[in-house]
Amino acid sequence: MTSSLATVSYIGATILFILSLGGLANPETARRGNLFGIIGMTLAVLATVLGPRVTPAGISWIIGALAVGGGIGLFAAKKVQMTQMPELVAAMHSLVGLAACLVGFASYVDTSTVFPTEAEKAIHEMEIYIGIFIGAVTFSGSIIAFGKLSGKIGGKPLLLPGRHLLNLAGLLIVIWFGREFLNAHDIQAGMTPLLVMTVVALLFGIHMVMAIGGADMPVVVSMLNSYSGWAAAATGFMLSNDLLIVVGALVGSSGAILSYIMCRAMNRNFISVIAGGFGGGAPAAKAGGAAEQPAGEVSPILAAETAELLREAKSVIIVPGYGMAVAQAQHTVFEITKLLREKGVNVRFGIHPVAGRMPGHMNVLLAEAKVPYDIVLEMDEINEDFPAADVSMVIGANDIVNPAAQDDPTSPIAGMPVLEVWKAKTSIVMKRSMASGYAGVDNPLFYKDNNRMLFGDAKKMLDEVLAALRG
Repeated sequence: MTSSLATVSYIGATILFILSLGGLANPETARRGNLFGIIGMTLAVLATVLGPRVTPAGISWIIGALAVGGGIGLFAAKKVQMTQMPELVAAMHSLVGLAACLVGFASYVDTSTVFPTEAEKAIHEMEIYIGIFIGAVTFSGSIIAFGKLSGKIGGKPLLLPGRHLLNLAGLLIVIWFGREFLNAHDIQAGMTPLLVMTVVALLFGIHMVMAIGGADMPVVVSMLNSYSGWAAAATGFMLSNDLLIVVGALVGSSGAILSYIMCRAMNRNFISVIAGGFGGGAPAAKAGGAAEQPAGEVSPILAAETAELLREAKSVIIVPGYGMAVAQAQHTVFEITKLLREKGVNVRFGIHPVAGRMPGHMNVLLAEAKVPYDIVLEMDEINEDFPAADVSMVIGANDIVNPAAQDDPTSPIAGMPVLEVWKAKTSIVMKRSMASGYAGVDNPLFYKDNNRMLFGDAKKMLDEVLAALRG
């Protein structure tokens, strides 16, 4: 393939990637968006492998690597369940970071490139240094995120004494050794500061994500997605590959925008998320002990009684949460929805931007269960309809339906936009126990007069509800 044809292929791939992002913005066009992305990536890979920069001797190695990587990807796609998607996404991000690090070191030790001026050489070395730094932070941070999302690492934030000073010290070390790296006279002299920076960056990534609590993990996944994009863009600069630069910038900027949107949905700023400490621990102590504590008794309900309420309702709003994902109850939820709609009940779903453990987690699960897209609504679209609903049904969600966000100014989640399920005629909360959510905050919703608690495994309880509806 000639250089001109490769360039045209890259332009075509870039256009397809942009169309892919546009398609993924809406559930109804997401499948088409995925198809555009697949075609664009195939075109990009073929243009790279068959392009003028790859020698015939290297093609066999590339084909072998593609076969191994593709095989692992196919295996993961077949074996990984939908409930494990958040940790899989984090693992994929770590691989992007690792690739940026490896490419950076390979570019640095490559002596085949000759630079006409010292300025061009310095620019290339700066690209390597920054690229490895971003890649190392992405790699180690994503590994910790994988551990937290999979339950191998606890969700409680690790708050070291003087952690911000530690981060500042690490940043100063990176800047100092960056200067030493740029002033190195040969590869051997530059390798030491490069390795020191890499170790510091790895530790920074670990410390940053360890300090973030479980309630902020959806934002962390989005943030790491952005980091992986910038790591890919940095790799593009190191390899002088325009397509990698453009695609990395698309992923990085879209991930940053999504992180901002999710922070707004939690009434938090991005810096406070990075600073960490929110969620995963015990309920926070109230200032001066003056804050109002949830009072009263909960009102349990049985599956048969729940079915009766749903059968008599004219309008039902279902709010799914991570508990639905853990119980893999989305298919039963669809069967209940289908049955109620056949009986003339207006059933809709309310999705909070940070429901679940990654952006769009609930949308993905409901799409897998074939729930119609037109009845799955975002928080801003559905919130004003709760007062007119006969039943609001919360399946394994907690913090995103907590009225303390509106009623208790001393609450750690005060000001966070929530789904106002308590405004329905009757609210039903499905939970295994009375345990608090990822934010570690008690939920006054459980004690409201119009609320009922359906305790037990979501899948088992919903199966009983479905059986009662059919009976």
